[in-house]
Amino acid sequence: MRNLNSMGLRYESGRLLVLDQTRLPHEEVWLESRTPEDMIEMIQSLRIRGAPLIGVGAALALAHLSKSDVSKSQFMDAARSLRAARPTAVNLMVAVDRVLASVGPGPLEKDTIIKCAEDFFDEDVRLCEGMAAQGAPLIQNGDNLLTHCNTGGLATVGIGTALGVIRRAHESGKRIHVFVDETRPLLQGARLTAWELGKLGIPYTLICDNMAAMLMKKGKINRVFVGSDRIAANGDFANKIGTYSVAVNAAFHDVPFYAVAPATTVDSKCPTGEQIPIEERPSSEVRNQWSPRECHVFNPAFDVTPIQIVSGVVLDDRIIKGGRGGGF
Repeated sequence: MRNLNSMGLRYESGRLLVLDQTRLPHEEVWLESRTPEDMIEMIQSLRIRGAPLIGVGAALALAHLSKSDVSKSQFMDAARSLRAARPTAVNLMVAVDRVLASVGPGPLEKDTIIKCAEDFFDEDVRLCEGMAAQGAPLIQNGDNLLTHCNTGGLATVGIGTALGVIRRAHESGKRIHVFVDETRPLLQGARLTAWELGKLGIPYTLICDNMAAMLMKKGKINRVFVGSDRIAANGDFANKIGTYSVAVNAAFHDVPFYAVAPATTVDSKCPTGEQIPIEERPSSEVRNQWSPRECHVFNPAFDVTPIQIVSGVVLDDRIIKGGRGGGF
């Protein structure tokens, strides 16, 4: 397999390496994924995260496995386990299914599997550039933007989805400022997006999630850009918990709101957002030093935003208009 390199995922000299996102922003630690089980643990513990990135990570883990002395049945079992690692992000299923589609009826063909994984990596890079080209013109010079969770090079193997749009607008010379939601409970905005924006030299201000509505009321937010983990056939989309609240506030304050996602995030077999499975994560992510130790916790990782209340969905090849009558 050829060497592959991105901000959060690498394949170098026969080693599959993952940047441990749970250690950011204070430590940059690379971990080796030797087996599909390693990759599953990293996906479930959020050491690797972001819908497009975990899809690519799973594809590379299967390609890496194919290089070993593994039987076809063992390979298929590993693929099924990887596919089920997280239920909401459809990119993971798309990646594994594409690799499985490259497996013929006979013995495993290592070269075919490896090429499929490499192509999936390259495709994500291209899709990111497509989204940026579609979305960057939506941003005006002098805009204050709001984003939620992390959607940059740590969530993809390219420049990102929503953050890729923002990056290309900044690089084109537009003066912009980004308000970054902390994104509770795991603070992907505070830990990851702020880290990326700092590296890119894009001015930003970190805010608590519950401050966004006040900024909108004061006219301090011109546009909102977020990512997506699954888009239903009618345009409804799942994204990090708290996105729906931001969308409702944006609709009330007449602030344009866009979700940005690649083609691999569209689930044409899912009719509406009601059918998107929502992962519920461990209570320990919400409990902290000031909560009762045994308190009951509800911890969904995602929520669903209806297409009717947003301005649109930015894909790599077009923009889908929001409001009634939206969809794919």
